[in-house]
Amino acid sequence: MAVTDSVAQGPQEQARAVPEGILGRQSARESSARTYARALPIVPVRARGLTIEGADGRRYLDCLSGAGTLALGHNHPVVLEAVRGVLDSGAPLTVLDLATPVKDAFVTELFRTLPPGLAERARVQFCGPAGTDAVEAALKLARAATGRTGVLAFTGAYHGMTAGALAASGGAPEVQVTRLPYPQDYRCPFGVGGPRGAELGARWTESLLDDPKSGVPLPAGMILEPVQGEGGVIPAPDAWLRRMRRITADRNVPLIADEIQTGVGRTGAFWAVDHSGVTPDIMVMSKAIGGSLPLAVIVYREELDVWEPGAHAGTFRGNQLAMAAGTATLAYVREHGLAARAADLGARMLSQLDRFLRDFACVGEVRGRGLMIGVEVVEPEAEAPDGGSVVPGGSHIPAASAGSMALDASGGSEAPAAPAASAASVALDAVTPDGPESAGAPRPAAPHLAAAVRRECLARGLIVELGGRHASVVRLLPPLTISDEQAEAVLDRLTDAVTAVARDHPRHPRPGAPGRPAD
Repeated sequence: MAVTDSVAQGPQEQARAVPEGILGRQSARESSARTYARALPIVPVRARGLTIEGADGRRYLDCLSGAGTLALGHNHPVVLEAVRGVLDSGAPLTVLDLATPVKDAFVTELFRTLPPGLAERARVQFCGPAGTDAVEAALKLARAATGRTGVLAFTGAYHGMTAGALAASGGAPEVQVTRLPYPQDYRCPFGVGGPRGAELGARWTESLLDDPKSGVPLPAGMILEPVQGEGGVIPAPDAWLRRMRRITADRNVPLIADEIQTGVGRTGAFWAVDHSGVTPDIMVMSKAIGGSLPLAVIVYREELDVWEPGAHAGTFRGNQLAMAAGTATLAYVREHGLAARAADLGARMLSQLDRFLRDFACVGEVRGRGLMIGVEVVEPEAEAPDGGSVVPGGSHIPAASAGSMALDASGGSEAPAAPAASAASVALDAVTPDGPESAGAPRPAAPHLAAAVRRECLARGLIVELGGRHASVVRLLPPLTISDEQAEAVLDRLTDAVTAVARDHPRHPRPGAPGRPAD
């Protein structure tokens, strides 16, 4: 009967039946925890570079890139060649933590890219295959090295899905996490943003650590993302990062930089900490370092290497295919200057998006760093939560995103000025009361409108993802190999999608928004 029905169908009906059947079986068999499949009901069958082809023959521009995993896009030739080389050589595919030529090549290339202050005296630990495994390893190492248990983290952070793995396994005491404010302009937790907001956050951190009655004992470490990705594409100001480095170093608290999504050129520098010149004590890496295959490591100062043999392990930490693909990816990004390319193209895409979307009342802010780009979608006709004034529509790139250089609170900087295309650098020693609050409070987040934008993007052949505290930030994570022409196509489709969603909402032009001259 099934064969007869298949024969009776025309080519178009058969094309539709294949993905619909697969999607139906997925819905019936897989858990309710699935996420991407709900918002992206497609069945990929082929992919190359930026493009994915579905089982129904439709093609999509993929600006999700495996949640930032695909630095070179899908099936890049150098990655395929590296994987075939291992397969054809007859080498073992998984070897626990044994030494192999493939691993040696990967570690050599990885160390070649590290911040100089870390590469000279580093150790590397291969973890389980996911980034969350590396985060667990970093926290475990910090506790072992310091003899302390608490951790400082930041509001809006995302470090993985296994926060209780160690405690559940009986291998470590439960971790006490103290949340600190992460600096941002548009929704500053102190209501001021800019240099003043960053300064208040830094002082709050110092107060918690130095006040004997704060209730926060000296922690085992501080973990932060140089750009919060899942938190809404929020770049940390460079001077604020240097301030956190100074605060932690002065108190002998290891600083852990989570570079899982920001690393390998994504933000316009090979590692996002490079913008600020900060050298963390521990770096957490995954996603792009495996060249699209599962791989996760931590790299840390040799002084922290206090583990006993077998103190941390993982069955699949010897994935040879991932190491070969990772070596090829790291080398290609380095040799072809793709980080600088991401800085330049990302700055142009941000500028164009700001120009295209500034008049839409449902767009609160356009922000990002390199090829991590976010558009925050807000309620177009709503009062501020406190009943005060609201920004009367229009998006803007924050003033600090031009990449100005400033001195740290200590009176100097640890590194040369960040690249001109970099994100926020704030003068923590030259605070002024002026800030984004002068433009009024931001409107409430609009997750339903952001979801509508994502649907409209998909209908136009563009794959994007949502993030932010309320899932109201439309995120772009294109591969670093995206061409200028492809970037224009992405922006055209995204702008058209926003236009479709906002068609019934009024526009309120706001010339001269912070961070740009009036037209």
